[in-house]
Amino acid sequence: MSDEKKKIGILTGGGDCPGLNAVIRAVVRRAVQTYDYDVFGFKDGWKGVIEGWVEPLSSLSVGGILRRGGTILGTSRTNPRKKPEDLDRIMFHMKKYQLDALIPIGGDDTLGVALWMHEKGFQVIGVPKTIDNDIKGTDYTFGFNTAVETVTEALDRLQTTAESHHRIMVVEVMGRHAGWIATMSGIASGADEILIPEMPFDIHGVCEKLLVRHKRRKFSLVVVAEGALPKDKPSNFLASDQTDAFGHVRLGGVGQWVADQIEKITGCETRYTNLGHTQRGGTPTAYDRILSTRFGVAAVDAVAKGERGKMVALRSEHIILIPLADAVLENKVVDPHFYEIASLFF
Repeated sequence: MSDEKKKIGILTGGGDCPGLNAVIRAVVRRAVQTYDYDVFGFKDGWKGVIEGWVEPLSSLSVGGILRRGGTILGTSRTNPRKKPEDLDRIMFHMKKYQLDALIPIGGDDTLGVALWMHEKGFQVIGVPKTIDNDIKGTDYTFGFNTAVETVTEALDRLQTTAESHHRIMVVEVMGRHAGWIATMSGIASGADEILIPEMPFDIHGVCEKLLVRHKRRKFSLVVVAEGALPKDKPSNFLASDQTDAFGHVRLGGVGQWVADQIEKITGCETRYTNLGHTQRGGTPTAYDRILSTRFGVAAVDAVAKGERGKMVALRSEHIILIPLADAVLENKVVDPHFYEIASLFF
C-alpha cells in the first residue's frame, strides 16, 4: 500500500454566491488536519481545469475567508462538454497533478460535468450551490438564506417609500426556473403579490386585487421572479438574447413590464426596481456559513470513505449523500404549500 498523500482538487463553477469561501475553507481544513491530504484549487471553475490553472491550498491560505463573499478561486460558466478536446484536457490535468478525487461546488450545470467525470471512473463528490435554491435533493443550498435576507431588507425599505408616496412598488428578483427567493422574501416582507415561474399569472387579476387593496391602503408591494410569465406569453422576458456556455439566455424585464401594465390598468402610480447582482454579493449570513462548513466537511469525509458520484445534501437538518444523477435530473420548484401561505395575505 502506497504511503503517498491523497490529493484532492476543488473548484467553484457558475454564478458566485455567499458561502463559497466557507466551503473552500472547510474542505481544506478537514482534508489537511483530519486526513493529511493535499488540496489543490482550480481557478475559474472548469476553465481552470481545462487550462491547468491550479494552486495548492493550505490551512494558512484559507484563513480569514469564512465571512467573505464571492470565491477566492474565481468562477466561470465554462462548459467543457461543448468541445470533446476540453473534456480530454480535464482528464489530462487530473492525471498530470495526480489527483485522486475532485470536489466541484456548483449548480446543475457544474454538477452535470461532475457526473460525466464520475461516469468516466473518476472519484467525484459534489457540493450543491445555487442562489435560487433549485437543486433537487437538498432542502436548502448555501447562499439562498443570504439572498432572502438581502431581498427582504430591500423590500422593507421600499415599502416605506411606497407608503409615503401612495405608490405600487414592483421589485424583480432572481429566479429563472424556481421562485424560491421571491416566495420566501415575499412572505417575510408581507408582499401583496408574488409572481413566480411555477404559476403563470393573469395581469388583470393581479390588478383587480391591487385595486381592492388600494381602497384601504394606498400602497402595495409586488415581488416578481425574473422567470415569471403572464399566462398569454409563451416565452420569458429577456435582458439579452445571447446565451452563456450552457445555453442559458439572460432573463430580465418582466418586472418593468408588470409595473407598466399595473400603472396602465389601475391608474395608480407604479415604480419598478431590479435588485440584480446585489442578491449575490456581500457577507454570508450565519446560517449560510454553518451550512457551507457542514457541506465542506461532509464532502471530504465522503472522499475518505471511498464514496463516488455523490452530492452532499441537507435533509431535515442532517447532511446526507445522494447520487449526482438524481441531483441534476430536474429543478426543485416552489412547494405549493409555501405559496399558499403567501397568498393568504394577497
